[in-house]
Amino acid sequence: MITDLKDNEIFVFGSNLAGLHGGGAARQAFNLFDAQWGIGEGLTGKCYAFPTLDRKGDKRPEKDLLESIRKFYHCAEENPQKIFLLTKVGCGIAGYQEEYMCKLFMVLEAPKNVTKPESWYSWPFC
Repeated sequence: MITDLKDNEIFVFGSNLAGLHGGGAARQAFNLFDAQWGIGEGLTGKCYAFPTLDRKGDKRPEKDLLESIRKFYHCAEENPQKIFLLTKVGCGIAGYQEEYMCKLFMVLEAPKNVTKPESWYSWPFC
């Protein structure tokens, strides 16, 4: 669990498009890293909100998740001085299988300043 960030680090958490950071890593982002209520995707405080749920709290379709991965990777490329600490987005409250999310994030090559969850580097399916 990430509880402290260096000046150049960004906490990447799973969110909903409404930006209601009520539980899990989203609540942690709100309480510890200045994630702003109402921002469901993109940079907010010392965080990046990655939407795994829609505005109603339902799972987003794969095509939308892939588009959000593209946006996230583009943001990381535009901010090379920052280190983006990707958490296991979607694997808690959203209910996605970790293997599924890991594979989605492997579809596109991540910028060098994105750090994925440690287990995603060692799993055979990723």
